Amino acid sequence: MRSIAGIRPFFSSLKLRPIAIASQPPRFFRFYSRMVPITVHNSLKPGAPVPFVPKTDGQISWYACGPTTYDLSHLGHARNYLSNDIIRRILQDYFGYEVNFVMNYTDVDDKIIIKARRQRLLDLEKEKSYNPEQLRELVSKAFQAYAQSNLELLVAEGQPELDENNYQERKDAAYGKVLAGGTLTGEGKPGDPEAKTKMHLNNMDSAAKSLQTSSGFDGAEDILLPYLDSLYKETIDTSDQTIFTDLTQRMEKAFNDDMAALNVLEPTAVTRVTEYVPQIVSFVEQIIQKGFAYEANGSVYFDIVAFEKAGNTYARLRPESRNDKALQEEGEGSLSKSSGGQKKHDADFALWKRSKPGEPYWASPWGQGRPGWHIECSVMASDKLGDNMDIHSGGIDLAFPHHDNELAQSEAFFHQCGKGEHTWVNYFLATDLVKHMGHLSIAGSKMSKSLKNFQTIQDALGTTYTARNMRIVFLMGRWNDGVEISADMRKQADNWENTLDNFFTNIKAKLAEAGVPTDEVKDLSLADGARNSLVEDLEQAKKDLDTALRNSFDTPNAMQVILRLVRNANIYMNDKATSSYLQPVETVARWVTTIVGIFGLDAAAKPPYNGLGWGSTAAAAGANIDPRTAIKPYAAAYEKVKADVQALNLSATQSVLAQQSPETEFAEVEKSGEKNVEKLALPYLRATSRLRDELRAVVSTLGSEPQVKQAVLALSDRIRDYDLTDLGVQLDDQTDKPSLIKFVPAAKLIAARDEKASLLAEKARQKEEARKAREKAEEEKWAKAKVAPQDMFKSDTKYTEWDADGLPIKLADGNEVPKSQVKKLKKDWDRQKKLHEEYLAKFGGKA
Repeated sequence: MRSIAGIRPFFSSLKLRPIAIASQPPRFFRFYSRMVPITVHNSLKPGAPVPFVPKTDGQISWYACGPTTYDLSHLGHARNYLSNDIIRRILQDYFGYEVNFVMNYTDVDDKIIIKARRQRLLDLEKEKSYNPEQLRELVSKAFQAYAQSNLELLVAEGQPELDENNYQERKDAAYGKVLAGGTLTGEGKPGDPEAKTKMHLNNMDSAAKSLQTSSGFDGAEDILLPYLDSLYKETIDTSDQTIFTDLTQRMEKAFNDDMAALNVLEPTAVTRVTEYVPQIVSFVEQIIQKGFAYEANGSVYFDIVAFEKAGNTYARLRPESRNDKALQEEGEGSLSKSSGGQKKHDADFALWKRSKPGEPYWASPWGQGRPGWHIECSVMASDKLGDNMDIHSGGIDLAFPHHDNELAQSEAFFHQCGKGEHTWVNYFLATDLVKHMGHLSIAGSKMSKSLKNFQTIQDALGTTYTARNMRIVFLMGRWNDGVEISADMRKQADNWENTLDNFFTNIKAKLAEAGVPTDEVKDLSLADGARNSLVEDLEQAKKDLDTALRNSFDTPNAMQVILRLVRNANIYMNDKATSSYLQPVETVARWVTTIVGIFGLDAAAKPPYNGLGWGSTAAAAGANIDPRTAIKPYAAAYEKVKADVQALNLSATQSVLAQQSPETEFAEVEKSGEKNVEKLALPYLRATSRLRDELRAVVSTLGSEPQVKQAVLALSDRIRDYDLTDLGVQLDDQTDKPSLIKFVPAAKLIAARDEKASLLAEKARQKEEARKAREKAEEEKWAKAKVAPQDMFKSDTKYTEWDADGLPIKLADGNEVPKSQVKKLKKDWDRQKKLHEEYLAKFGGKA
């Protein structure tokens, strides 16, 4: 039992003091959970959340569908596995369950076979000796074949042969509406079919460019892969399965690296299909023996009709999709379209597939073959968790047919005549029949490897997100709702994170300033008689958060509870002037730290998450190195500042220099056994900050010494903006008090400094441009003013005669100037006269 944070609101309402978390016995916890049950959305029972009752008190068995390891994972996968991780952490670290979490790797699959085989064929093709003309002919044939298979409107009957020269015109004519955001049918909104069409067109664009520039293989690989596969797939020797395992092992490692980067807990156990083939064969044999499957031409199919006749239910999750032929075909895999097996019914699905040339194979009673996709999870999950499990989870694109078929074949395996339907899964963590756990919507279509409309996790973490920020985004949406990431959602997540960042930084800085230890677990509740507005807010927050998490893990509401409490704490902290206010704020900060730790938002924290604020990378690193080595950068910064202050030779700073002894203070901290770098560094940082505070105080006395004053200000700014910023230390100036020392990631401070410098540079540039514009306008003004009004119209060829004042009286055609025009010319003349007089007064008629 690791945490019962959720119990505290209940005890507070009874005016009882909570017992220390570690002392709670499991029996007591189970008693409380039965009184106030957890509810979950269970896709096996659509509708409102249902009470969650594990089959064994205090323990949960959970199987999660893992990745198919043929490509890098994307944000859709991140959504799925982060959601699993968040719920798992809540069950373990908030509600105190022991979770046996099993996940598989699908390392035998049609997509794996196709990708690995095609890449091998392309590599072999590149080894051949092609002359430029032969290579061009190969790419041209692949170009036409790709269009024939995927973009039939480009090769409609009666049109000349498609080539790189007429491609663009045909593309615009056939698919211009789709490229402009329309649909293939002209009705509704764009979705997966349109996304797939755009993907194919992008591949054709690249190949057309390759043909036009005679680039050979470069740019044409996406159209060459399927073409070469159609020519040579049966020539590949698959007795050496490294062609496939090289790919799956590489992608499995990449997936694990992604999960580690996202702070996703490792599974309790992992399984791989290639390690379970004998068990899969035995499992299939048992289903055949029970009359729910049959062999056909070396393949084995599940008999849905026989299964239902025995009183079982098929398509539990998505009954409305059971006759969807497109989904059925997708579930069987693209390599199964010509398997040669004779099904009894069109909807029957493969448990075992006869392997064709160019595919991996294993021995079986039905000949050489390989497992069907759905049977894999049934066998592995049953092996690890038995004939009944508490939780199974997966994504929307797997609901039908994968999970429905998985449920059916597992229930068939464990079926016993006369005992009714077998329950293999108690709770399926998906959502209603519209959206599923882990769905990520992108511009009307799902994020998919096959559609190539995805951003990989690696790329997202390298460019757009931090692991914490990505997790916050998903915490702000319910796990059983589809998510469409928007700019507004990203902004909300950033604001939430920044609010907590600042709160943690401020309370730690204020505790350090007040000399309050930050490594003692502080708690405060109404049970202590602490009638305090912030303590009351905390007690209410505990109740509200507990209610949210018991309501099918409602993290959006939980996140709002935390945000409200932190904002109240900030208001309370800003309104108080004495150090006594720190205890309730610290209590809030420690409770918030526990909850964000449970949510997995702090990769540096471990259960029971009883620290204060985000774990510090520097502090964690310091635990593994010698204290004197750890504080060297801080000591060096102090020595540098000390030398520069001494060089100024200011009498006002001499006493501070003489009184300070950070080395002695550090030695005392070191003697205590402290390993936290931030705490070890404080003596040097306080000494540096005091010197800077003294410099700021001295400035007002240097009015008659401008050069010295400028040097003092420059040094003061350098200490704050460079010496300390580069160490990840921020100084907040306070009126009539020492500057507040805050530990902030150096990268964040440097980015803020660079942004400030960039803004100042831009402001200076704009100011200089404005000055030049004013000078130019002034120059043009006086150049114009230099001309006497009597001469201003003389050079205009529109006129041929002028009066004594220089006003035009006749036009170039000999006619008199119209009266309406004369009136306007007189106004212009008067303005010039006034301007010229100003010129004469200013310059005295000088040129």
